[in-house]
Amino acid sequence: MSDIIIESIEEYGLSKKDRPKQLFSKVGLVGCGIVGQNIALMISSKELEVAFIELSEEKIEQAIFRIENELDHMIDHWGMTPGEKRAILSRIHGFVGYENLKGCDLVIEAIRSKSREQRVSCRKEVFKNIEKYVSPEAIIATNSTTIAITELSSELENKHRCVSLHFLTTSPGAKMIEVVRGLYTSDEAYDRVCKFVRMLGKEVIPVEESPGLISVRLFVALVNEACEVLMEGVGTKEDIDKTMRIGLGLTLGPLELADKVGLDKVVRWMDNLYHEFGDIKYKASPVIKKLVRALQYGRISGQGFYKYDEKGKKIS
Repeated sequence: MSDIIIESIEEYGLSKKDRPKQLFSKVGLVGCGIVGQNIALMISSKELEVAFIELSEEKIEQAIFRIENELDHMIDHWGMTPGEKRAILSRIHGFVGYENLKGCDLVIEAIRSKSREQRVSCRKEVFKNIEKYVSPEAIIATNSTTIAITELSSELENKHRCVSLHFLTTSPGAKMIEVVRGLYTSDEAYDRVCKFVRMLGKEVIPVEESPGLISVRLFVALVNEACEVLMEGVGTKEDIDKTMRIGLGLTLGPLELADKVGLDKVVRWMDNLYHEFGDIKYKASPVIKKLVRALQYGRISGQGFYKYDEKGKKIS
């Protein structure tokens, strides 16, 4: 009887080098505040791995805690199962240190900073740190709406792979993401990002590079005008929001939505757009600036145009 030669089945498969790599199998995030948390949830729910970078272990724990709370809310209200929650959480990992972004196909910057100077300089530094550890093919993106991606990528070695991706995190059900190509962005990088957006089940809204894009420019102008109507006594805050909800079909009125976004963030958007365009329609209204000075930021602080309970539900 002849000897039987046993061959490994792996010999007939593709080599590791030749095996097709899943597009965007691992996505990185720099900054996991409220915006970053929503982005992490959005991506991990589509069975993609998420590695986020924060400044400390304490901030990592806070981010994971808030993500868990949001998932519990989904279980209570949207029919998510505990098993789906565990699967989503298993794909989200927090780290301190940019070296943990190695292997990411896409890294999204979602940090928060106060002044415009900080916003630009800090983000440029973030982009440089990302570039140190990711491959030349990896895409580097910003979620910032009021700073041009061309400016942020100008000092990088591989400028062509940088884009701007704006997730409407205040409206998780929004079926679109604004995608902006900068002066240096290559066709290949832009096309790959558009594929990523479609992987998330969202529609690509192509936007020419301009601070504020489409969404923020229209939104802040609406909020400012609502503040003017309120100052003039034309209508109460409740009636202003009710008019826009019932009359024009918006899910939230402009003042309610400003509270949800965060009034401090809205003022930063306004300041940046006013600095960029010099148009009075972007100059923050005294009404909203007064609330921000009083640290009344909206839902996150429990008080803005309206009052909220600890769960963020409007009470008056």
